[in-house]
This record gives sequence, C-alpha cells and structure tokens, in this order.
Amino acid sequence: MDTGCSALPGEVLGRFALYGEFEFAEPFGSGHINHTYRSRWNQAGVRVRYIHQRINEQVFLRPNEVMENIERVTMHIAEKLEREGTPDRSRRVLSVVPSREGKLWVRDDEGGWWRTYLFIEGTHSLEVAQSPAEARFLGKSVGRFQKQLADLAEPRLHETIPDFHDMEKRYARFYDAVSRDVCNRVKDVEAEIAFIRENEERGTVLIRALKGGAIPERICHNDTKMNNILIDDEDKEARCVVDLDTVMPGTSLFDLGDLIRTVTTRAGEDERDLSKVVFEGGLFEGLIHGYLSEAGEFLLPAEKALIAESGRNITQIMGLRFLTDYLEGDRYYQTARPGHNPDRCRNQIALMKSMDAQWQAILDLSAGICKQHRP
Repeated sequence: MDTGCSALPGEVLGRFALYGEFEFAEPFGSGHINHTYRSRWNQAGVRVRYIHQRINEQVFLRPNEVMENIERVTMHIAEKLEREGTPDRSRRVLSVVPSREGKLWVRDDEGGWWRTYLFIEGTHSLEVAQSPAEARFLGKSVGRFQKQLADLAEPRLHETIPDFHDMEKRYARFYDAVSRDVCNRVKDVEAEIAFIRENEERGTVLIRALKGGAIPERICHNDTKMNNILIDDEDKEARCVVDLDTVMPGTSLFDLGDLIRTVTTRAGEDERDLSKVVFEGGLFEGLIHGYLSEAGEFLLPAEKALIAESGRNITQIMGLRFLTDYLEGDRYYQTARPGHNPDRCRNQIALMKSMDAQWQAILDLSAGICKQHRP
C-alpha cells in the first residue's frame, strides 16, 4: 500500500483493524515526542480519518505499558459516559483502534511501535488563552478528566516515565549534567544555572509533599498543556483531553500546575521576547474557578493549599528540564534552532519571576476561590 507519506510504513496501516478504501496519509501536528500522521478512508461513501503515531521508544521504554494504561483510562471514561447517557461519546474520549489480532499496537518491519486512534472531527486546540472565559473551560476540562478517573480501580497504573515529576531526581540529573558538561555548554548558561540552583528548595515542594504523604497519590495526566485539550469548533466547549502517554500515578497538582504554566500567560514557551512573558491574574482566576468547579469536590484541603505553588513548581521543573536537555546535547526535546532549549528555559524563568512579583495577589486569589468551591 502506498501511503503517500514515506515515513508511515504501508504495512503498518494494513495491520490495524481499518476498513474501507484508503485514500491518503499526511504528517499531522507538532508534538515534541512522537511522530504523528493522519489518514483518510472511504467507508461506503463516508470519509473517516484516523491518527497514527509511532511511539518514541527513547522516551517510553515500555510502549506496551503505555498502551495498557491508555486502554484502561479510555475504557473507564467511555463506560462512565455511557452510564451517564452522555451524547456524542466518541468525541469525548479517545477511541483506540486495535490491530487485526486484537492488540493495542502494531510493530513495523523495523520493530517500531505504532498505535491508531479514531480522529476526533470538528475540534481544534488553543495555543493561547485569550480570555478568563477560555481559561475557565480549560480548567474545567482537566478537573472533569481527573474526576472521571478518581474512582479507577486497582491495579495501579504503570509509571510510563518513572520519576517524571520527581524534582529531587531531576535536580540530581541536572547537577550531573553541569559537572560533566559533555557539550562544553555550561559557559553559555551560567545565569540560568545560578537561578535554578537558587530555587532548588522551593522547587521540591510538591514532590516532597507527595512523598511525605501530606497530599495523596492520584491518577493524573502529567502533561496538561492547553493544546492537549480538544475544543468543539461550533459550541467552543472542551470535548476531549488527548495525548495520554503520561497518564499515571502522581498528584492532581501536577496537572493543575501545567495548566497554570501554559494558560496564565499569552506568550508561548518558545517566545524569545521575555517582556511578553507575563503572568495574568485574570486568566489565573478563570482557570482556578473552572478547575475547582469539577475537582473541588474531591481535593483535600492540603491539596488546595498548594494550588498557587503548583503553577510555579511545574514552571520551574520545565525550565530545569529544558536546561538539562541543553547541557546533555538536546537529546530529549526536538529543537528548531541552536540555543532553542536555553531560550525555552529563559522563558520559564521569566514566567516564574512574573509570578513572584505578584505572589501575594496569587495567594489571595487562590484562597478566595477555594472558599467559593467548598464541597
């Protein structure tokens, strides 16, 4: 089969349980980690599209466990939506397409791991939240996702990337990268290294609370930047949370923190004009209202007390990860130019500084909103 896209092997499509007349395939999306394609099929006169991804085995060492997690999570949500009589269910949770042998993945002739989803039509994602109203429904969508999974039964989900948000271990790797300086890059990022060093104690607040039992372990997405939330083209409401590779045990605050990081500034993480990287309290207020409208009923007081800190914490961990990857030779994140990772790191540092300049207002807003959303 000629896919019209040389990077998507034809034998892969033939091994999935896909039916109808194949029309074409094309690269899709702009993710940092997996290679993604979209295909279109003619099924008795109806055009149906699918998403195909090759799972990055350098990031996800056990792709089978990634897919086992995704199957459990999507089936749990789908069953809950069905019990609730929710309409349009196929657009509210990812649908995994199995192989013709009933597996959750297909191996290509070179040993690569592939998966297929039904493409969710009539949706888009945001790169920037333009208003508190948009921030509110983004927060609500992630709060609802967490609530849908709050009662997922044992066994515990696999850790698809062990220690993904363990800031203590991230710092150990960072210090190792600085000491080895394999690419002779330390000299280019001395100011960034100094800032990350100075903020180590604060950066470990969430992980130490989780390890010490002050906050509970929960199932969370672990990568809730806003473009992982699909929005209906017509009614502009959130429909589905996608990119589920990192759904695993953690704290709900990891997800909220990443939302705060990406929603409360209109600057993308690649923005090099740091004067544009500004924390906006109005967006934060809308986001937290939306999130707590769903998550407020199950979050404990200790979790709510760390809402404000979660945003700064996840911003810091991303800055640390971008900087560490640069020192190690840009091995994890795809880069578009020399110095791309340091630019991303400086962007995250600028956002932290903007938060710090408004910290008391952030604390007051968080506390006030929590009082309004008591269960």
